[in-house]
Amino acid sequence: MPNRITRRALLGTTPLIVAQVALGAQSREDVATSKAVDPHFPSQDPTRVREMVAVSHGNLQRVRELVEASPALAKATWDWGFGDWETALGAASHTGRRRIAELLIANGARPDIFTFAMFGRLEVVKAYVQADPGIQRTPGPHGITLLSHAEKGGEQAAGVLEYLTALGDADNGPESMPLSDDEKKTYVGEYAFGAGPENRLRIEVSRGGLLGIRRGPKGTMRRLLYLGDHAFHPAGAPAVRVRFTVREGVAVKLSVHDPEPILEARRAKA
Repeated sequence: MPNRITRRALLGTTPLIVAQVALGAQSREDVATSKAVDPHFPSQDPTRVREMVAVSHGNLQRVRELVEASPALAKATWDWGFGDWETALGAASHTGRRRIAELLIANGARPDIFTFAMFGRLEVVKAYVQADPGIQRTPGPHGITLLSHAEKGGEQAAGVLEYLTALGDADNGPESMPLSDDEKKTYVGEYAFGAGPENRLRIEVSRGGLLGIRRGPKGTMRRLLYLGDHAFHPAGAPAVRVRFTVREGVAVKLSVHDPEPILEARRAKA
């Protein structure tokens, strides 16, 4: 007589047993299992994605290793903070890393006007501008201009650089008012929006003298551009506002808006 298993008989059984019954398996060994499957599967590991975009700024050898291990990483995209998205190819393009860009494209990365500007593809860049007048004013990752990408292309992009320069508006970077060293000190410090070190925003001055913001001790610092009246926007995210409340020359609170309020943080005690 055929072995019949009713729905009621299956209630309370483990998923593995149910799977075996559905597959007609006779034992646990008949069901293939995988150990240590990445918790993000089938999405790719965010740590590896971030590394891919980071090394595409200049580490050809590591880019090659990552692409050989997983060709789809050639299309990796990462948000460095506040919506400042960057592709691996975008990283190679604004740093003038031609060989990295070629390797990424060979593995499926999608070139855009910024890549073509760096490569010196004049006719392609012209076609973009003619098809969509004003596109030359669109900023790339981190707010880097199209003309800057052509500059990174060197001699091979000289024709594109000349063309974009003649347009007159392909190098309009984000506006930022100057801040003195004393003014920067007004904002420097830690601002807490919850318990624990990861729930703190750190305002710091970089080695290059630029004011920046990071989350926690290990976060990526994002440059802050001053708009006046104690308001800033992070590089690559012009719609975001970081606003400070200042009392007696010291910032005591900050808030982040995108454009609706996201969080409010108070200066942490030293």
